[in-house]
Amino acid sequence: MFAPTLIRRSYWGAECLLLAATVGAAAWLSRSEEWRPLTLVALLLALALVGEWFSVKTHSGEVSSSFVALVLAMSLLGPAPAVAFGLAAMIFISARRRLRPTVWLANLTTFAVILFASGWMVRWLAGDVHDPRNHHLTQGVTFGLIVYAVFLFATVLNFLMVALDAHIDEGRSFEAEVREFFFPMLPGQLATGALAAVLAIAYTNLGLTPLLAAVAIVLIFQYLTIALLRSEERADKLQARTIQLSSLQFGVLAMLLDALALRDRTAGRHAAAVARYAKALAIEIGCTEEEQDVIHTAGLLHDIGKFTWSDRVLHPEALTDEDWAVIRRHPQDGAALVGKLDGYGPVADAILYHHERVDGRGYPVGLIGSEIPVASRIVAICSTYDTMTAGQTYRTPMPAEEAISELRTIAGGQLDRELVESFIGLLGREGATFAQEADYETELAFDRRVRRMAQSNSATRRSNAAARSSNPAARR
Repeated sequence: MFAPTLIRRSYWGAECLLLAATVGAAAWLSRSEEWRPLTLVALLLALALVGEWFSVKTHSGEVSSSFVALVLAMSLLGPAPAVAFGLAAMIFISARRRLRPTVWLANLTTFAVILFASGWMVRWLAGDVHDPRNHHLTQGVTFGLIVYAVFLFATVLNFLMVALDAHIDEGRSFEAEVREFFFPMLPGQLATGALAAVLAIAYTNLGLTPLLAAVAIVLIFQYLTIALLRSEERADKLQARTIQLSSLQFGVLAMLLDALALRDRTAGRHAAAVARYAKALAIEIGCTEEEQDVIHTAGLLHDIGKFTWSDRVLHPEALTDEDWAVIRRHPQDGAALVGKLDGYGPVADAILYHHERVDGRGYPVGLIGSEIPVASRIVAICSTYDTMTAGQTYRTPMPAEEAISELRTIAGGQLDRELVESFIGLLGREGATFAQEADYETELAFDRRVRRMAQSNSATRRSNAAARSSNPAARR
């Protein structure tokens, strides 16, 4: 919950007092030596402002080189310059982003306090870096460790103040802040602290020249990092749109199946059973995972072409020649619907030919034997067996033993003999009707299929883009 108005206003008042006290103390305790050399002062101030200008927000915080400049300011100059630079950077970015006054106040207070406190910690532990009497300390590894330790202190203090402000102003829990912001940003902050420590030692040992070069590298790195993050953000948005499109595409087919199931109560159960039988048989004969998925999906969608049937054909009392023509066309209708989905070409082929016969007397083309895709031959066996054993609206169920006998009878003519024997062996181990209790929604696995479609589409686009980039003549 949000804190009551009185508490929030009291907190804002306390922030105002803390900000005023910190700025006042920094100004009172400031020494002229802290503002020299002027070249270093100008460099770090410029880096703090430019770093904020090129900063970019991410889900776990903000990417900016500004904090490196502020750590160097509190380590190499002193508390007062660090506070001044921090306030300048926060005023600049708050105005640029047109933040609310309360956010202005929180930003200014947080940076003023942590830079003032951290600056005095460095001063207390290492002394004035420009005092020759301290060179034995400030030019050694110990100084780098001091800078790094104080940086960690500043990071923790920064997080605590931001988390407190978020709790008072937005009602966010401390645990959520730790989980969603502190831990995700910690690796980057540790790397930033190490960089600041190395730059501080480089300055105390080698002077301003290596620091200038390092600052240029830091800015270039930040620019490239931000470009990468923005590219990833665009890729995330494109992936989200791809998932939405894939969801729409496959959702249309799922809707057609649902509509068919409303008109024929056996359709959904039959589709799920055939899909499960078919995948089990695909595994039995050693198909790859990709082939298994094609066969399973074809089993699930093999009758989707029946959506075009009228109720008179779907629940027949007598069938005319025209009705039989409609029935014989449903593999083509189903394949045409499924074939419109990106990446579902093999599934569409399996559906198209699942009424072919190995003796060449099937439809729609009259393929013979191995000309029929394996997926189609598997779906044909599983659909025939489930139709016989589960029963449809127009026939009573057949005992499993009789159905198996019938499979052997029609093997070699209608069905693939070798696959029939593999299927019968599978039934002997798993149970004669092991797939009849399959759940349609489980077999459909809508979310998984949509994400797989989206990944396939994204991979195709990347491949096409790579092909275009490698062939300048293809650009238009």
